[in-house]
Amino acid sequence: MFKPVVVGRPVTSRILLIGQAPGVKEPVLGRPFAWTAGKTLFRWIESALGWDEETTRDRIYFAAVCRCFPGKNPKGGDRVPDEKEIANCSQWLQREFEILQPQLVLPVGKLAISQFLEFDSLASVIGQKWSLDYHGHTADLIPLPHPSGASTWHRMEPGKTLLQKSLRLLAMHPAVKSR
Repeated sequence: MFKPVVVGRPVTSRILLIGQAPGVKEPVLGRPFAWTAGKTLFRWIESALGWDEETTRDRIYFAAVCRCFPGKNPKGGDRVPDEKEIANCSQWLQREFEILQPQLVLPVGKLAISQFLEFDSLASVIGQKWSLDYHGHTADLIPLPHPSGASTWHRMEPGKTLLQKSLRLLAMHPAVKSR
């Protein structure tokens, strides 16, 4: 079955936001973070930077670990992409790093964060800035939790406090200031 690829706007940005994979609505609407999780993500960014959704889409390059909707999970929600799907899409992310040479990487959710950091829990990585070396490219990394309505992590402690720490780090980052 053909599954449309979902990509963000073609913007030149020193900020690279990386999600897990498109949901069921994104291919229809033609943009990443187009539905419920996107509304939450854009509220976070507006609270930190004062940028509305359109401004954010114009100033941040949106990518994903996997570029196609992986399908529904039989137990509910969207299926997490498997290792083969991740490997099939990895070349896209590597090329985006080469072309954009981002100063700041914002991985959103466990799968995206796990592409760059090994960790046991979100609480051990959210709320901190990390130094990243990805295929010879160095950048800062500020992980964010997934803004999914199915996740309660960012709405409870310590998630609420750690999310706010990440958003403050984002607001202070030179890549944001240079926009």
